Amino acid sequence: MTLPLAGLKVLDLTRLLPGPYLSLLFADMGADVIKVEAPQGGDWVRFLPPQHGGMSVHFIGLNRSKRSIALNLKKPGGADVLKKLVEGADVLLESFRPGVMDRLGVGYEALRAVNPRLVYASVTGYGQTGPYRDRAGHDLNYCALGGSLAMTGKEGGPPQMAGFQLADVAGGGLFGMVGVLAALHARSTTGEGRFVDVSMTEGAMAFNVLTMATTLHGSEQPTRGTDRLNGSAACYGVYETKDGGYMTLAALEPKFWSAFCEAVDKPDWRRRHMGQDAAMKVEIAALFKTRTRENWTALFADRDACVEPVLELAELPEHPQHVARDAFFSMKQTGADEPLRQYKTPVMQPGDEQHIGPAPRLGEHTVAVLTEAGYSDEQVAELLSSAVVSRL
Repeated sequence: MTLPLAGLKVLDLTRLLPGPYLSLLFADMGADVIKVEAPQGGDWVRFLPPQHGGMSVHFIGLNRSKRSIALNLKKPGGADVLKKLVEGADVLLESFRPGVMDRLGVGYEALRAVNPRLVYASVTGYGQTGPYRDRAGHDLNYCALGGSLAMTGKEGGPPQMAGFQLADVAGGGLFGMVGVLAALHARSTTGEGRFVDVSMTEGAMAFNVLTMATTLHGSEQPTRGTDRLNGSAACYGVYETKDGGYMTLAALEPKFWSAFCEAVDKPDWRRRHMGQDAAMKVEIAALFKTRTRENWTALFADRDACVEPVLELAELPEHPQHVARDAFFSMKQTGADEPLRQYKTPVMQPGDEQHIGPAPRLGEHTVAVLTEAGYSDEQVAELLSSAVVSRL
């Protein structure tokens, strides 16, 4: 079965997490993603431990099915090579600070002149404009300035970091994907590409859609731990169990709350549903401490009460829901004897894992990519000898 983005060519100049996750979504849906890396080491994630077959498992997870060309854009002729690749590309992704690509001679206007159909996406911390456009930052900074950090944590306590990179993966990767696909759709009508400006800070801000609506209305100013969806409601929270595990209770609707009260034999709790009831929270916390996580999970296995266990990461591949959905698969990585377990990105459909290939070694596909772009054997040899490009 043909993957939905088969035939689409993406040039990926990004590194680390946000951009590579964005291009991973493209690769998992069948696009030909060419990772354009600097010859001196390439993407820094390549070197992060632990390693599998001489390559970082983080790099493999982010860059499976992609191809790699090692291109030095700072060398004379480097920009010309990228422009040649752009002639046959649909999308270009980059994550440099604003202005860097222009200084290298391969900014949007320069590449648009080569290929007017090119969709050019820039994923940065703060976007292309504003006083912070040139400011350094990481995920935690973007979450801080986007308001998502302020809403995470207990009432009266300090802000709490999420256990994952929200601004990088969602703010940059997911919103970047939406922006690029929208631009590709527009191109199908207009015949022209466009520039997509993705700010990870604004991406992090977007997840406050409900609390921002209240804030902008001016009726109240939500703070962490005081909104019913971030800690105030007894019926919506995380509770510790007898064995040190945790259960989630999310019985927002009355019917689910009633089902919960019936299951725990507390009929008098039904009338104390949605209020900011501190005493109710204490009582529920004491209740959950009377049984283990396994016991609670078994009790609610066949009840529609919105009660589920908090799974540790190592438990995910064996959970029956994830097993039934084939959410994980094994992949052979070049240079490794044993297959490596991988998770499916949510855009993948059943059977798509059969099309997944290994992550590339630095410059592994340099010659093939240049040849496909129209370079002769002699021209490729000249580029290699001048160190404009490199290969394994």
